[in-house]
Amino acid sequence: MNLSTRIFVGMILGAITGLLLNYFGPPQWSQLWLIDGVLHVVGSIFISLLKMLVVPLVFVSIVCGASALSDPKVLGRVGGKALGLYLITTGIAVTLALTAAKIFQPGVGASPSPLERTEIAEGKPFTQVLIDMVPTNPVDAMANADMLPIIIFSVLLGIAITLSGRTGKRVAEWFNDINAIIMKLVTIVMKVAPFGVFALIANLAATSNTADFLAVGRYIVLVFAVLFLHALVVYPTLLLTLARLNPRTFLWKMRAAMMFAFSTASSNATIPVTLESVQERLGVSNRISSFTIPLGATINMDGTAIMQGIATGFIAQFYGIELTIAQYMMVVVMVIMASIGTAGVPSVGLVVLAGVLAQVGLPEEGIALILGVDRLLDMTRTAVNITGDAAVTTIVAVSEGAIDLDTFNDPDAGVKFETSDEVYTDAAPEKA
Repeated sequence: MNLSTRIFVGMILGAITGLLLNYFGPPQWSQLWLIDGVLHVVGSIFISLLKMLVVPLVFVSIVCGASALSDPKVLGRVGGKALGLYLITTGIAVTLALTAAKIFQPGVGASPSPLERTEIAEGKPFTQVLIDMVPTNPVDAMANADMLPIIIFSVLLGIAITLSGRTGKRVAEWFNDINAIIMKLVTIVMKVAPFGVFALIANLAATSNTADFLAVGRYIVLVFAVLFLHALVVYPTLLLTLARLNPRTFLWKMRAAMMFAFSTASSNATIPVTLESVQERLGVSNRISSFTIPLGATINMDGTAIMQGIATGFIAQFYGIELTIAQYMMVVVMVIMASIGTAGVPSVGLVVLAGVLAQVGLPEEGIALILGVDRLLDMTRTAVNITGDAAVTTIVAVSEGAIDLDTFNDPDAGVKFETSDEVYTDAAPEKA
């Protein structure tokens, strides 16, 4: 079986195992030895393996991509297109969410658990986000996995390599060799992916509280509906109109990355798989994807924007507070701006949501209403986030003539990379 199939099997078996433990397992030993023991350890180790890859992969791949562009103006053009599309899709996402919340009124008549004071860390002011984009210490940024400073430093280093003549060419070759080795490391980690996915899903199913889901059922259904609408209508429409590509082919080839994102609930942790899918399965050039995918994992939060829009409406309706048009517009602007510099890690949307609620005068304690069900929604919206990253990357690549359409249209392209031990390269894979 290829990687996608094995991950899917791991998800299904994990869900079944977790549900059985939740309802039928002897509470004492299953909680101690399986849920808090084996499943927690295996899942945590798998997440750590993925996070281990993120910083070196992003740093090296962006340096390689930036240094491959002979004209720095091209990099600015690519970055401008990607940034513009990311902000547009985020704006569409939060607008859809607020409209759906206004129409379907998920918070009216809801009866969640009693409110408790929820401690959510405050997000940075937007001005500070802009200042922090430029790292005072690149090594410290890498140690803390601060993606925007890493991206800025990597781009500048890649441009410097391009402008350094013969010396730069030697350094660029060294980075390309390191990139090949890191991609080989990705293939090694992918071998244990089905087991990590099994543990993560089983742990979630074993610890989920059915009562929490029933209490905010309409909220959950509405978030899922808008997430699917965005992923299956908005992105395909953009691909059709802007890139003239078959969206069914795109979605099918992105399924492995979507399942990874769903399992890990982290856009950053999914970067290695997203890059592999975009480059080897969709045929996007490394010089485009190595820049736009890490950038998207940092600033493109469409799924998170959908959750925040619906959650804002849900909390307002629960408290009986009517939001004005101006407040709705404030939510749209806040979500778009807050998405820049927000870390692609699990449940980061709650941090941003706290700031949004404060801006429109809603009690931050309302986050407790949805906290119990956020993990499952977080997993789903992360899958939407990385799908948006890939869609924008593909559109930009088409506009730059940096996509191999034969690879995109070949259903077998890149499949061998899911089942073999070969080293990844920047070249398009041979057709099976």
